[in-house]
Order: sequence, then C-alpha cells, then structure tokens
Amino acid sequence: MRPIFQAQLVNRPFGDPGVYVDLMFERRAILLDIGDVAALSTRKLLRISDVFVSHTHMDHFCGFDHLLRVCLGRDTGVSLYGPPRLISQLEHKLAAYTWNLVANYQTDFVILAHEVDAEGRVQRARFRSRGRFEREPLPETSAPEAVLLGEPSFRVRALPLEHHDIVSLAFAFEEGVHINVWKNRLEEMRLPTGPWLTELKKQVRAGSPDETPIRVHWRTREGSYDRTFSLGELKRRVLEFVPGQRVCYVTDAADTERNRNALQQFLCGADLLFIEAVFLEADRAHAERKAHLTALAAGEIARAAGVRAAVPFHFSPRYLGREETLRREFTHAWQATAG
Repeated sequence: MRPIFQAQLVNRPFGDPGVYVDLMFERRAILLDIGDVAALSTRKLLRISDVFVSHTHMDHFCGFDHLLRVCLGRDTGVSLYGPPRLISQLEHKLAAYTWNLVANYQTDFVILAHEVDAEGRVQRARFRSRGRFEREPLPETSAPEAVLLGEPSFRVRALPLEHHDIVSLAFAFEEGVHINVWKNRLEEMRLPTGPWLTELKKQVRAGSPDETPIRVHWRTREGSYDRTFSLGELKRRVLEFVPGQRVCYVTDAADTERNRNALQQFLCGADLLFIEAVFLEADRAHAERKAHLTALAAGEIARAAGVRAAVPFHFSPRYLGREETLRREFTHAWQATAG
C-alpha cells in the first residue's frame, strides 16, 4: 500500500514544534503548527494549503508571517484552523503591517480562519489581500466528530487539551480508505487500465449508488470497444479497500488525568505519533509548572494508546547535549510492556 502523504518534523527536536504533511499526489501540503518555518524551502511553503495551530504561543504561531511573505502574490490563499481567539489574534497580526499596495497584485490572496470551541462550534472569518486584509465575518459552522477539514482522501480531527489556563489542540491526520485495483482481475474481465479507473474511484469516494453506470471505452488495433458496468459490480470484482494511515500530533499538554484519558482514546492505534517530550522525569515538578509532558509521561501515553511508531520532539533547551537521555527515557516508557 502506497501512502498518499509523507509526514516529518519541520525542525530538529530542540527547535520550534511543527509537522509538515506532504500530500504527494495532490501537489499540496498541510502544516501542524507554524512556529519557525525557515527550514522549509520556498517550494514546500508554496504547497501549503491548510495550517492547523495547536495554540498561539509564539513558538507555534510566529511563522505565519514568513509563510504570508513567501506566498503573497504567488498563490490563491491558505486556510487556518485553531482554538478560540485565533481569528482576533490573526486580525491583529495582519493589522500590524501596511497594505496600501497589495490591491494591485494579480491574485487575491485569501486567508480563511476557523476557530473551534469545546462544543464543536466553528467561528469563521475571511481576510483578502484586495480588501487590505480587513476582517470579513463568515457564518458560523460546526465540526461534527471534531473534524476540522474533511476531504475524500483525508480528514483532520482536533482534540482540546489542558495547557495551564488555555486550550492546546492535538490533531489527527487520517487518510481515507485506499482503493487498489486488482490488475489480474481486470485481465480476467478483458478490461484495460485507463482514465475510467480514476472515474470509478471518484464515484466510490463520493458514495455514489451501486447502480451508477460506469462506462469503459478503449481502442486497440482491432477496433473500438465500449462496455458499461454498474458501480457495485466493479467494486466487488476489481477493487480492494484498505484502511488508510493515521498520524497524530500532540504538543503543549499538561500531564493531567483528563488529558491522559482523552489522549488514550484519540491516539488509539495511530500509525505514527509525534508527541512532545519536553522534560526529563527528574524535573517533573518543573514540567508541572510549565504544563508540559515529561519524556516518561509521553512514552506512557504512547504505550497506553498502542501507537505503532512514535517520534518525541519539543525538547527543552536545558537538555542540549543530552538528547539521547530524553530519547531513552521516552523509548523505555513506550516499549516497557510492548508485546
């Protein structure tokens, strides 16, 4: 099974948090948190269509200015998703600059901002370069099952976590079901590969009725051929459905019972988990004051959720030169009772 994406940390573990998810076949990418993004090339920045902000501490949000500077005038826009107050904070960010020339740009760079509350209500606003990035309120929507963005090939869900007196969102990028074609069965039915398979998959992902006709037209040296099948028949005879992968992202979360219980369910069975491991367990008192996870706590959470692979990050600079100590503590806790 070939995944449709690649996910990797934006910076090294001691740098600003963030994960870049490259949707390889869609020529776009999403970003989980947007702190310092100088490590991302211009090409990668221009692929970003959606940014998910856990919270608006500087190391999770300061890179938006850099993204805007690179993309302004060269792209059609970006969507942001985050916790309450994101829209007003974005409005103030944009108001700090002078926009007397952007109306002359050929493209109208549009920023769509979404902030979700604990009840799943989503407030929205639009900021357009041709409107000098003044705030334009949009109708409120909702996020059923905490889905902030849902598309045929993937969805992104959010989980609110306690981080002192604010909310920090954890995110889950969930790939849609993979639709594979049994080529040997195509041969048995004497059907060719071709654009009709793309249409077939499109109809399946759209949830079209099994009675939907699918036309297969092709040409060979012997002549032209035209056959029509029902969607249901082709689904049964030539397609294989394989569950997609899940990538989860957790940062700036207090080690509370409520957070642990929520994360165990949210992360359950994740294929890949990026999770903060800021302090060593020996410094637990300091971690509690800062409302962050220790490497031990992060490993225990990963183990309880049964994740298949895990990447610790967001290490405190106090441990520069001791990276392996943090990693060992995390790995020991994660794999302590594995198997």
